[in-house]
Amino acid sequence: MDSVASRIIKAQQYAQERDQRIRVHTLKVEVRGEHSTHIVEYNKGVWRCDCEEFQLRGVCAHVMAIEAILGDAVEPALVVTAVH
Repeated sequence: MDSVASRIIKAQQYAQERDQRIRVHTLKVEVRGEHSTHIVEYNKGVWRCDCEEFQLRGVCAHVMAIEAILGDAVEPALVVTAVH
């Protein structure tokens, strides 16, 4: 088997076994929401989003979408309940 083919097979294996093999440490993405675009960042288990909901709750639809895409490669955002 040539080296290109073996690399492709190995890449497919890593992708299929991503829960055991892939871990995201830092990430910065742009999420186009219904009303505006937001920046979501992840750094060693800590999430950030520039939207108002995230500022209030520590989680938002933008973060949840990226969590769903990345699965076990990231730590879930912790929900902060509002204190009155």
